[in-house]
Amino acid sequence: MALDALAKRFFPAIVLVMIAVAAYLQASGIMELVASAYFDKEKVVPPEGKLAHKGAPFETSTSGPKSAEPILSRNPFDSVTGPLNRVAETEDATAAAAAPQQLDLSSPLTAPDCSGISAHSISESTDPTWSIAVLQAPGDTLGKMRRVGDSVGDKQIAYIGFNPTKNSPSVWLVGGSTLCQVLLFAPPAPPPEPHAEAAPAKPKSDTGVPDDIAKRIQKVSDTEFHVDRAVVDNILENQAQLMRTARIVPEQKDGKVVGIRLFGIRPDTLLGKLGLQNGDRLEAINGFEMASPEKALEAYAHLRTAESLAVKVTRRGAPVTIDFKIQ
Repeated sequence: MALDALAKRFFPAIVLVMIAVAAYLQASGIMELVASAYFDKEKVVPPEGKLAHKGAPFETSTSGPKSAEPILSRNPFDSVTGPLNRVAETEDATAAAAAPQQLDLSSPLTAPDCSGISAHSISESTDPTWSIAVLQAPGDTLGKMRRVGDSVGDKQIAYIGFNPTKNSPSVWLVGGSTLCQVLLFAPPAPPPEPHAEAAPAKPKSDTGVPDDIAKRIQKVSDTEFHVDRAVVDNILENQAQLMRTARIVPEQKDGKVVGIRLFGIRPDTLLGKLGLQNGDRLEAINGFEMASPEKALEAYAHLRTAESLAVKVTRRGAPVTIDFKIQ
């Protein structure tokens, strides 16, 4: 009766306490849901230098699978026989000879990719022995679910976890004395380096002087040149092609032709190699004036037999004579 009386007396307080407890439990559950939705699970990162071969690949928590190795090594039931896991000395020697070389496990995060093996999915766990990966090895038509210790081709899974340097879940495999890894999200291949496009070959300028002619023109000074006879013959035979860049304009003074004005001459043209300059007014060659076509043809006829040429021009208002010695 006393308990009923107390319950009735403090009924409002009891109701408020129960409401508060229910609100707390509900709020705690909501916070757990929000945290799981907005925050990543704890990533399982392989500890540096903790990889071992053919056993517990990476050092993990102590909650791994149980082993009867302590009982076998001590054999408390038979003191005569001794350890049940003892191997004969010959077998020890054979095993030692066949043992693979020591793996370099100082930095598994930078292990190279496993060639020919792809990962379809990787499920990490805080306990690596519970992690699962779906891997496809060479020759497999589909991916197969595998755990730590399973074989993949000629390799064995050593660890399943997260590689922070690659920002991807990864599976580490051991094969012989090598360690490699398979990333779930392989980084994109770097774009190929742009190859410097070869500059298009410049077309050979029509104004250029062929080497066999240029090397036979020897400049002594700005107004004196030694020219091989073959150059003169070549000019006379191919004058239309060699001199087509030059523009020749007869120039008159007081109604009379006083010479031929030369335009379009550059240093790399034939006339430029022979000492003439753009704007020169050609007036005479070996005394033959260029004032009439007849005199010009007469001078042209003497070019094949002349041993020297004196070319008279007017350059920027001043008379200039260019001497050519034909050898």
